[in-house]
Parts: sequence; C-alpha cells; structure tokens
Amino acid sequence: MPWIEVGETDIYYQEEGAGQPLVFLHGMSSCGEAWWQQFAHFRDRFRCIAYDSVNHGHSSNSPRDAEEPDRADEPEGFLKAMNITRPILAGNSMGGNTLTRWATRHPGDALALIPSGAGVAGPGQPGALPPAQQPLSPDVLFLPIGDSLTDGFKQAQPRMFERYLRIRSTATRLEALRSPRKPSAKTLAEREGMAEAVTRITSPMCVIVGALDAAVPRCETLHSRVAGSEYHAIPGAPHNVYYEAAEPYNAIVDAFLAKVMAPVAAR
Repeated sequence: MPWIEVGETDIYYQEEGAGQPLVFLHGMSSCGEAWWQQFAHFRDRFRCIAYDSVNHGHSSNSPRDAEEPDRADEPEGFLKAMNITRPILAGNSMGGNTLTRWATRHPGDALALIPSGAGVAGPGQPGALPPAQQPLSPDVLFLPIGDSLTDGFKQAQPRMFERYLRIRSTATRLEALRSPRKPSAKTLAEREGMAEAVTRITSPMCVIVGALDAAVPRCETLHSRVAGSEYHAIPGAPHNVYYEAAEPYNAIVDAFLAKVMAPVAAR
C-alpha cells in the first residue's frame, strides 16, 4: 500500500501491471479503489495507477482553515513524482474535470484523455462551478451517493452496491465532509473559462457518459469543442458509468486505446 508526498498531501495510490501508464482519477467522495474493475481488465497490458485525491480515500486531509489544494495541480505533482511524462488519463466526474483542466495546461502532453461523467458548460448550461458543500452530520458513516448508481443496480447487485459504499466512506473523507474546506480560488477561476480553454487540447480524447447522467449536455459540449474527439453515451448507465456499466465502458476504452497505441507499437 504505497504513499507518495505531493506538495503538502500524503497521497495513497495503487499500482498494478506494467508498460504504458494508465492513470485513473476518481470522482467527488469516491476513491482510487473504485477503479478495481478497470484494473482487472487493463493490468495485463498497461501500468494501471489510481490515487486518492486530497481529502479522499486514504490520502491526507488538508488544513481545515485553508483553501483546499487545487486538484489540477495534484496530477501535475503526482505524475512528476512518479516520473510519468506521457500518461493516459481516465477520470470520472470530479476526476474527469481534473484531467480536462490539466489538459488545458498541457494540451498535447497526454498520450490520451478519457473523461467520463464530466464536461464543460456551454452558453445557458448549468454546472460550470461545483455547489457549495454543507457539513455532514456526525451520525453518517456511509456516504450517500445521490444519482451515481441506479436503483436497479442496487437491487440487482446489492453486494457491488455495498462495496462502493464501503470503499469510499473512509475516515479521511468523512472528516473532510464534516468540516468542508473552501474550494481553491484558482480552481473556481479556471473552471469558469473551461469552455474556451478546452479548444486548445490536441491529445486524443474519448468522452464517455452514462445516458441517464445529468452531465450529458456538458459532455456533448466538451466533445464538440475538442477537435477529433470521440463521444459515447452508454444506454441505461448513470453518473458512475465506469462502475455500474464497467463492461461497456471497458470495451469503449479498449477500442479507443487500440487506435491510440497502434502508432506507438509501430515505432
């Protein structure tokens, strides 16, 4: 169970496989362990890595009386610490927003980008900025998930549903939600201009979204603004498309990465 220091954060991460780095970024109140179905699928061909963002999972908490660290700074520091220069980045929800903001700073540095459940807000679309967090009751031990997974999934696969509740409800995340940190001013300022900034991205991008996800319009906008990007909406899938619809999600990523890796293999 390795940790690595990134700035002031003690980052916990998991790693399996070898070869081209494939780095997974989790969503708000989730954790790196939630990508276990992707690890099982891709670890025979890729160096799969997933880390817990600050105030999540098994990483450390930021100070209560300070702004939360900027999440797009985090992958910069993590990749540098891990000596990774040409990553494939896959991220869901908050993780998708993080990798997209990172990519606007490094338009062609990633070998590939795979955001899911995350996009950019176009004219008249809500969601450019995250809602303010309210303190969590100290009586809550397993974090609510909203519309991240469907009721049908909960009924059909109760064990999988319970696993998701357990792996994300860590002491670190509970502490952060009971004492919400102020969002980084840098994060808020950068997110407001994302609709224009994403047009600079030149790395291959595959946008994935569950067809039931409220983020569909923002994902469509992201796709329309990144030249040459792919777009896939998975029928019947919710916000956490990679978890509930792991099989079709993995198949789409497989096909996309086969095209990305072909020129690399030919060298």
